[in-house]
Amino acid sequence: MTSTTRNASRVTRPDDDESEPSRTGGSTRTDATPAAPKTARTSEATGTAEATGPAGATTAEVPAAPRRRLGPLLPARLRRLGRPHLLVELIFSVILYKTYSLTRRAAPEHHEAALHRATDILNIERTLHVDIELTINHALDKVTWLIVGMNYYYATLHFIVTLGVLIWLYARHPASYRSARTALYAATFLALIGFTFFALAPPRLMEGQNFIDTVVTHHTWGSWDSKDVSSLSNQYAAMPSVHIVWSAWSGLTVAALARRTWVRVLGILYPFFTFTVILATGNHFLADAVAGAVTLSLGFLIQRLLLGRPAYLYPAPDPLPAGAAAPGPHPARVQAGDRADR
Repeated sequence: MTSTTRNASRVTRPDDDESEPSRTGGSTRTDATPAAPKTARTSEATGTAEATGPAGATTAEVPAAPRRRLGPLLPARLRRLGRPHLLVELIFSVILYKTYSLTRRAAPEHHEAALHRATDILNIERTLHVDIELTINHALDKVTWLIVGMNYYYATLHFIVTLGVLIWLYARHPASYRSARTALYAATFLALIGFTFFALAPPRLMEGQNFIDTVVTHHTWGSWDSKDVSSLSNQYAAMPSVHIVWSAWSGLTVAALARRTWVRVLGILYPFFTFTVILATGNHFLADAVAGAVTLSLGFLIQRLLLGRPAYLYPAPDPLPAGAAAPGPHPARVQAGDRADR
């Protein structure tokens, strides 16, 4: 009787589990009160979702949903880091440049339409009071050695600097080569579309506007009145300015990846020098330069959509000395596993 009463008066302790094995067998018993449902909350500090029980007690952490980002549209095998095979890259680059040259020359010139568009652009700039081309053209033409140097600058550095930066990028910064090169090629392709559908005469070809063709005036090598030069390019391929596209790309690449400060400064200044040259020599309007900057921006956007990563990946930090505290992650550093160039 005493044993029966003792068993009947047994109550469940608050710290009992939801079920416990029976002392006499393997059966279990379940408390009558169901467990409180777990809820989830997102940790603002860590960016992870935490499952919480009653009274907000944290019981587990689960990764939060990743933020959406642009791209990638290309498969992983086409998005590898590191430099591509040199021979394949050379063949690809030569084919692309030949395509660029042929397309640029084959674009319909539309002489009359190109001159009408030039007049319209000049009138719009005058309405906005940004028609600086004629002032720069006449001011710099008075300094013979300077304008002759700008003529050669316009004819040569356009190709030399861009090719030099591509080679430097391939040799010294392989982690960024594929992405940065893709941005340049995409912008160049967009420029070809502009040449094809929007033939535009440069200021130096406009009659009655008093612009000076500095190359012809000073008989500089590369004059447009030479049959050899005029047969190699389309004089009405002015919108957008590829000089701005290529110089801005080169300058951004050098400024982003060069180690020496003075080299980065030169990279930043280079597109501004080019901007001055294309106006001083009468080869472009201000609007052409603006269109070139927009075209390059679209090139970087296309690159981001295709590859899903920034165009420039920076080298990983040097190893810390023994006992030094490790800094927090830097968003601009190369992800773990990427090979840093030295």
